[in-house]
Amino acid sequence: MPELQTRHSIADALDVAAGRLAHAGLAREDARREATAIWAALDGVSPGAVWQRREDAAPLGLAGRFRDAVSRRSSGVPFAYAVGRASFRHLELRLDRRALIPRPETEGLVDGVLEWMRARAAAAAGEGSGHGTRGGWGVAADIGTGCGCIALALATEGEFDRVIAVERSTEAAALARENVTLVAPRTPVEVRVGDLLAPLAGERCRVIVANPPYLTDAEHAALDPAVRDFEPREALASGPDGLAATRALMEGAGRVLEPGGLLALEVDERRAEPVRVLALASGWSRVMIRQDLFGRSRYALATRARAR
Repeated sequence: MPELQTRHSIADALDVAAGRLAHAGLAREDARREATAIWAALDGVSPGAVWQRREDAAPLGLAGRFRDAVSRRSSGVPFAYAVGRASFRHLELRLDRRALIPRPETEGLVDGVLEWMRARAAAAAGEGSGHGTRGGWGVAADIGTGCGCIALALATEGEFDRVIAVERSTEAAALARENVTLVAPRTPVEVRVGDLLAPLAGERCRVIVANPPYLTDAEHAALDPAVRDFEPREALASGPDGLAATRALMEGAGRVLEPGGLLALEVDERRAEPVRVLALASGWSRVMIRQDLFGRSRYALATRARAR
């Protein structure tokens, strides 16, 4: 395979990359799109902008990073890991194999939390009550934050006083801290290391949100190798029934939430009904299963009655 020479154009770089990607097994048309997408991700521009500038000289530093990313992608590394970044809602975040790749459906979990909080704030305003708001929405906690995508979306789109991001993996927590620095949200985001709810001892949260691992061990073993062999197993699998982490959150979150607070979880659509039953059995008085944009049951929103 030919190598990209210095001062060649962006189009030349894309041609070389498309050839490598096609040699790795992509159809030629897909390889061209993939090469353009990789350049766009590294340059922080749209694929259309890459096409418009294709006759420009390829900057040497960017061309080198592009060559390395194409090499990683050609060896089977998932796109987000190959380019070292991922998009989540309006955010552009650093990403590597320390954390799970954010999925589009998880953006819907954030929507559910924001909608619930805005409705609650509107109801409180209608009642003329400022109880607990202090000009904001109180404390939100994101359990199993990974790269920090949910916590940072809540911090930048919501009106929380602060957000706590909890992560069991010290490596993933370090990545989340890098993204907090990168995004620099006005709302404080604190990353704490520990398992599930343990780092929230002594806190009272308005919202606890999590995209916990929810595959069974057998389902994880059967995953596409592009997922199974690259993404952290502990972020995907959760015991023989896939519910170990969800069960722990359902049983423990009530001790950390304010009365009337929200527990919002992403769930496997195949286990949405068992999650609802589990929530009711764990003392949650209201449980709603919401669907994603494709009509799949993916989100469990649970609350308990307010203290009187």
